[in-house]
Parts: sequence; C-alpha cells; structure tokens
Amino acid sequence: MKRRNTPSKEAVLSVLTASKKAMSQDAIEKKIDLDINRATIYRVLNRFCEDGILHRIVADDGKQYFALCVKCDDNKKPQHHFHFRCESCDTIECLPVPVHFSLPENYHVEHANCVLTGTCNECLMSA
Repeated sequence: MKRRNTPSKEAVLSVLTASKKAMSQDAIEKKIDLDINRATIYRVLNRFCEDGILHRIVADDGKQYFALCVKCDDNKKPQHHFHFRCESCDTIECLPVPVHFSLPENYHVEHANCVLTGTCNECLMSA
C-alpha cells in the first residue's frame, strides 16, 4: 500500500538515517526539529515497522528501540546476533557476533533478542 509522505515521517526517518544506530522514541523526539507530539512519533515508528522500513528491538530497560532495516540485511551480520545498548547516548547497535545457543529437540527459533548494556565506543572516546 502506497502511503502519503509527511513532514513527520520525513523527520523521523532523517533522524534514524543520520544516527546509523537504533534509537528510542525519547532519543528520536529530542533530535527532531519539528513540533511533533509523542503519539505521532509512535504512530510513525509503528507504521514504519509494519511496512518493513524499521525493526523494533526491546531492550533490558523495557524500552523499544527502532533501527533502519537495511543495517540488519548486511551479509556480515549473522541471523542471530547481539545488540549493544549504550546507557550514555541511549542507542542500540547490532554487533557482528553470533549468538550460540542450544535447544531441546523439536524447538525452532524464529527470533533471538540478545542485548548487552554498557557504554559504546563513541561515548567512551568522547568522555
């Protein structure tokens, strides 16, 4: 379904494209220059997820983080990989480290959510 492009959608997409990392709704809201309310940002983020433009990561802090799907399609990243949540800049990034796990017989994994938390390299270097 073709959807109408709006300044709100453009602003959200611009922030996530510039970030190159997954961001929470709060972090996205702080970076947007337009007067957009929180509910509109959530609607845009959810619509982008439905359309396959973004994907959602639920972190250990209970927040939802959103990232452009093009990063996840990178052939260098394994299907099940770790994410790293930086408590300083409030972002999440995909790590190119495979997750190794074993399951009982007759189980099939569709999705793995593995989040490590700390301070990212960029924040450590700028401190």
